[in-house]
Amino acid sequence: MKILVCVKQVPARDSNLRVDTSGKWLDESDLTYEINEPDAYALEEALQLREKVGGEVIVLSSGPERVTQTLREALAKGADRAIHIRIGERPALDPFANANLLAQAVRTESPDLVLTGLQSDDLGYGETGVILAELLGMTHATIVMEVMPEENRIKVKRELEDGWFQNVEMPLPAVLAIQSGIKKLRYATLMGIKKAKSKEIRAIDGESLSPGEPGSAVIERVYPPLRTKQMQLMTGDARQMAAQLVEKLKFEARAL
Repeated sequence: MKILVCVKQVPARDSNLRVDTSGKWLDESDLTYEINEPDAYALEEALQLREKVGGEVIVLSSGPERVTQTLREALAKGADRAIHIRIGERPALDPFANANLLAQAVRTESPDLVLTGLQSDDLGYGETGVILAELLGMTHATIVMEVMPEENRIKVKRELEDGWFQNVEMPLPAVLAIQSGIKKLRYATLMGIKKAKSKEIRAIDGESLSPGEPGSAVIERVYPPLRTKQMQLMTGDARQMAAQLVEKLKFEARAL
């Protein structure tokens, strides 16, 4: 089974985020980057599927030259080879534009299965995998908890709301958005890091790919959330005040 995993490089979680002078993106001069955590779970699922049924795992990412660091990390964990769509240093593409670039690279590989993370840690749209499936004309499922391969088909277990699950049988090829936390992530071994240095990373110039329909999402302004303080005085006896507090925590703060 040929499995292609789409991964994204995002700022590290402990990065000090600052808005750049344009006010439309982040100042990337002193940021450190890492693999998007939901995509790491998609990679882990792909590696475990390969261990079960054999085949090949390919990682695909778009972005500037620094993305090769994330691709090398994926190769060190066990992926067989990688594809890098180089698009230069610029603000992140919207989900449609990014999916269009990824789709063109995916078509050259004709994989049986395409895996993505559920969403990205930086923008969190959760749309790229769905759009990618539509552009490729493949069946698609999101919030996938388990993948059970069969001959020319797969069965997937999806997480629904309120503790419910859905089992779906799908034809191949298919695109799956993998839920985070379903597996224990592996670390890259010393041997894996050494082997990664000799594994192939095929570079594709993003400018050489067809732009397709332009994306419709435009970032107008990036700014930190405003910090506000608010006090509410509750009245009544202890039972009444407790009921008011529970209601506010549930419906206003959404902490319950």
